[in-house]
Amino acid sequence: MNYVMTEKTIEKPDMVNISQIVKIYGSKLLSFINSKVKKLEDAEDILQDVWYQFLGLSSDEELDSISGWLYFVTKNKINDFYRKKRPVLLEDISYSYDKDENSLLDILLRDDSGSPEYEIQKEIFWKEFNKALQSLPDNQKTTFILNEFKGMTLQEIADAQEENLKTVISRKRYALKNLRSKLEHLFEEF
Repeated sequence: MNYVMTEKTIEKPDMVNISQIVKIYGSKLLSFINSKVKKLEDAEDILQDVWYQFLGLSSDEELDSISGWLYFVTKNKINDFYRKKRPVLLEDISYSYDKDENSLLDILLRDDSGSPEYEIQKEIFWKEFNKALQSLPDNQKTTFILNEFKGMTLQEIADAQEENLKTVISRKRYALKNLRSKLEHLFEEF
């Protein structure tokens, strides 16, 4: 069966037309997605899902507008991305200083052991971190410690506490938000 691509109606395109469509819309869609998500890797994954769904169209389906269909599916894929239950990781917390982006984890694991300045910063940080951690509500503090220091997944924490997973995810998010705001001044100083 031979497929036809017109301005008004687009039937399932053949491989030649698919490569043309990817050339025309690929970078535009990636830019659109990248403006909606934080990481380029996530944007690329979403775009890959869009192309996969596009390739899955049956030969019986007709599209009134290929760009309309692509952007509609892309928006849905972005929404799906944000609906996924993704744990918020300590390494996702970034602070900007000295024009470099460093995650909290990078700063904590940095090995400047020979530097007296680093040892003082490390001591100050851990003192402030423990103070900020202790100031969290008990349920947020427990969730944070179990996830970040004990290595339990949020699902394991929810099961152990007989709580809804969404509740545990929310507690972790609020714990991170509170810690971030309480420790932000340290990253500006360091």
